[in-house]
Amino acid sequence: MLKHRGFPSRLPGTDYQFTIRRANKDGATPIVRRERHADRRPADRRADAGFVEALWLVFGEEPFMRGNLDAGRLSWLIGREVIPAEDPFDPADYDALLRLHLPVAQANFPEAFSGEGIWREGSA
Repeated sequence: MLKHRGFPSRLPGTDYQFTIRRANKDGATPIVRRERHADRRPADRRADAGFVEALWLVFGEEPFMRGNLDAGRLSWLIGREVIPAEDPFDPADYDALLRLHLPVAQANFPEAFSGEGIWREGSA
């Protein structure tokens, strides 16, 4: 499992996890699209925005390997802001390639592209 050095492990000041420490001995947790409802808590939306911002700043529009990125956090974004970068895509593979779907990500999380540093220390 690739560990993304320089990627934040969580949203500062919260328990919203962005990465995992070690591979699951039973295999990667599958990424499963989760529906986001209008009544979602602001803290959950902020965690999604912080994760999108981190993806943008670390990877930009380039494809990236899933590696140690948290499956739960990716599941809130998959199929919308984050899309497979390969076909066929295996949602239960640490080596699966993903990419940020920039037009959708910018429309849904404009604050992630504002340059204010959502996920940086001291900004939470």
